[in-house]
Amino acid sequence: MAASHILAIDQGTTSTRSIVFDARAQRVAVAQAEFAQHYPEPGRVEHDPEDIWRDVQATACEAIAKSGLTAADIAAIGITNQRETVVVWERETGRAIHPAIVWQDRRTADRCAELRGDGAEADVRERTGLLLDPYFSATKVAWILDHVDGARAAAEAGRLAFGTIDSFLLWRLTGGAVHATDVTNAARTLLWNIREERWDAAMCDLFRVPMAMLPEVHDNAHVYGLTAPGLFDAQIPIAGIAGDQQAALFGQACFAPGMTKSTYGTGCFMLLNTGTQAIRSNQRLLTTPAYRLNGETTYALEGSIFVAGAAVKWLRDGIGVITHARDTNDMATQVADNHGVYMVPAFVGLGAPHWDAEARAAIFGLTLGATQAHLARAALEAVGYQTLDLITAMVSDGGGRPATVRVDGGMAANDWLCGFLADLLEVPIERPADLETTARGAAFHAGLATGIWSGLPELERLWSRERCFEPSMPQDRRQTLIAGWHDALCRTLGKTVARPGHPAADHAPG
Repeated sequence: MAASHILAIDQGTTSTRSIVFDARAQRVAVAQAEFAQHYPEPGRVEHDPEDIWRDVQATACEAIAKSGLTAADIAAIGITNQRETVVVWERETGRAIHPAIVWQDRRTADRCAELRGDGAEADVRERTGLLLDPYFSATKVAWILDHVDGARAAAEAGRLAFGTIDSFLLWRLTGGAVHATDVTNAARTLLWNIREERWDAAMCDLFRVPMAMLPEVHDNAHVYGLTAPGLFDAQIPIAGIAGDQQAALFGQACFAPGMTKSTYGTGCFMLLNTGTQAIRSNQRLLTTPAYRLNGETTYALEGSIFVAGAAVKWLRDGIGVITHARDTNDMATQVADNHGVYMVPAFVGLGAPHWDAEARAAIFGLTLGATQAHLARAALEAVGYQTLDLITAMVSDGGGRPATVRVDGGMAANDWLCGFLADLLEVPIERPADLETTARGAAFHAGLATGIWSGLPELERLWSRERCFEPSMPQDRRQTLIAGWHDALCRTLGKTVARPGHPAADHAPG
């Protein structure tokens, strides 16, 4: 019998999961492992690539074993990954020369500011669709080359390889035979020209990243290579790769222009499908490939929020306000309102549409009547307000207001949050039957490449909705809440926040 299952490797910011899907895109088995986060200095976040590789091997084997299958029953592997996180390794040994620098890391903020001061951002935006921010990969790569002895010379001589996590895993899975990535990950490096669809020599020169380090770039649904002999009981094709947020868009079957998904995990990421048009954003959103199939690219507008679930994690681990993340749902319903308490969760700066790397988190409106429940509610509400900022910017950019928003990620299991999102955005919020949409997206790509599924219409039929949350909040209440958020945001940033169509003032009022 032909192999008919897909193994999806979902390598995230705080954990690695491996999931086996059957031909109906149903989960058969899951294995997960959390790994250590390293914070060597304020604003710096690192991972040990060997931790990640160890967990990928362990969870992949465990998921296959749990499914009751063997490697011979797996038609293909799909990979999805935390984007922008950087690994530089030796081609000869496969050894990473420095810990992976994580997408949340802000150590290159000064370098980005310097480049902005030199007037480089307009050209960067035109070529890459991105902004000059330490969030993206290029300045991280340059930092490693400048701070590891001999690294720059080795890179220029072609002895070092650079990759985002997917590329590093592909290298390891193939025993060093394949150094490649997909278009969605390449497009998050500040080095990929999204209009000409190639590595951009001018960007490599600007960021001082030797082109000899760069991987080949392929479609998302593409047979990249086979797993190395001995890694599993049989060699398995690696046939799909996508950055986590684009994988979630694909897993949510958002294939038509105007369809929108918003993922709530460590951060929050909203993508709006814009079809074959790469819309130039005037609201500091990102223009990014959503996926490329058979050589044709579909684009998206993206808004990236750095902290969503991470704020809930801080409430739990940082100050002990909650015991479990799920407690926030009940705590939010215990109080009649937010009591005027607002959290601006700029723990690692603010992402779209503000892009302030130096902003730091703040809580406003505390009185003696404020409780732990109000803090929990403020953390959830902050996710909604930031999502509203994104969707408002997308509409202003000409992306159109979506008819619905499909949500996923761990926080999407929170009923209170989904209802609040519907009220703030004034659109129905659709929650899928399976919240593992990121892994599903990777599986979909791998299945397309290997003939498990015939095309996008079949994938659309595999998507199903678990619940729809309809807007119900009175308009005056909604406007009061939004005004409070804008006031808190202004105070955090020290200026009046620009809203679409309204220029920002230099300083906060009064």
